[in-house]
Amino acid sequence: MKFTFVSNYINHHQIPFCEAMRERLGDGFRFLQTMPMEEERRRMGWGVDLSELPYVSCLYDDEAAGERLIEQSDIVLFGWTERMDLEQKRLESGRPVIRESERLYREGQWKAVSPRGLLHKYSEHIKWRGSDCYLLCAGAYTASDFALLRAYPGKMYSWGYFPPLRTYTDTQLKTFKAEEDGKLRILWAGRFLALKHPEYALKLAEHLKARGIAFHLDMIGSGDTEQALREQARQSGVSDSVAFLGFLPPQEVRAYMERAQIFLFTSNHLEGWGAVVSEAMNSACAVVAGSEAGAVPSLIRQGVNGVIYRGEDEKDFLAGADWLCDHPDRRRAIGEAAYATIRDLWNAETAADRLTAFSEHILDPAGHPFECPDEGPLSRARIIRPYMNVPELK
Repeated sequence: MKFTFVSNYINHHQIPFCEAMRERLGDGFRFLQTMPMEEERRRMGWGVDLSELPYVSCLYDDEAAGERLIEQSDIVLFGWTERMDLEQKRLESGRPVIRESERLYREGQWKAVSPRGLLHKYSEHIKWRGSDCYLLCAGAYTASDFALLRAYPGKMYSWGYFPPLRTYTDTQLKTFKAEEDGKLRILWAGRFLALKHPEYALKLAEHLKARGIAFHLDMIGSGDTEQALREQARQSGVSDSVAFLGFLPPQEVRAYMERAQIFLFTSNHLEGWGAVVSEAMNSACAVVAGSEAGAVPSLIRQGVNGVIYRGEDEKDFLAGADWLCDHPDRRRAIGEAAYATIRDLWNAETAADRLTAFSEHILDPAGHPFECPDEGPLSRARIIRPYMNVPELK
């Protein structure tokens, strides 16, 4: 089988999945990069040496060769590309296409009634509802958006992002998570943008200091609101308990995750997935996460392998973090369950196994029957309403 993954550029979140596909398909797997990586992403440590990835080709180096690769592949998976012309040509050929998408209507499903928007969505999605075209929903709310369009009927499947998987022994996990100097270690990581609400982490620091809880908060990242955050830390009197570390390479971020007992994921509805959730769970952190980001309903079960707070409800966020601080045994158990979730289910190996089997089924349904798993990658995407109700912690 010749399988080509077409996307804007390859990064450390995609490489594990691509390597796993390469193991299964050999030279039959290719990644077609449509654009160079932005400089901001490179500064964040996302840069990749393409010479070390023999399965990667660059469309902008040889457009004709890239188009031939798409044409000659048995299965083409299209991620985010800004090259709808390539997708349209493949769709018009009648040959199988798999698409990967985050939410369409992050700012509100009311946008689905826009006549201009519907016309665009018709040519891009609705028109192909009866064709050999399938949708991988990268985010728990994606299927709900596409269901409004009645696109991909019966052909939407759960998906996500699959950062590098690390495995640990029980002894390693206990060693990593031991409190240093009797202080609870808390971590926030990402770009300092309004949609990611890094200020919530500092609100928690102020709250915990008022409660007399010994802690240390690491803030990894930078961005538009950095100076305001530093001033917030100073004015609230928590500067001595907070470290602003700037952007760090992915490997160093993971090292901080391994030491942290609690990870804060505070993005709002504009976050399509949130790969740091997968990384933090893989590192056995007890994650406190907002319900609106795409990864959260897919990965986290309330009070079992993480803590979910409602939307952008700051009070609920603080209550969830308090619960973890006040229940150390539950906190450790949640971190261990989070680790198991990524190790056993939401990882690149599982995703590659299932997508390979699904692709074989597309090409030969009778010869390769495919039964959707109950959960995880390639399970049936559920139609759930955005901003789900969050169960109470018990």
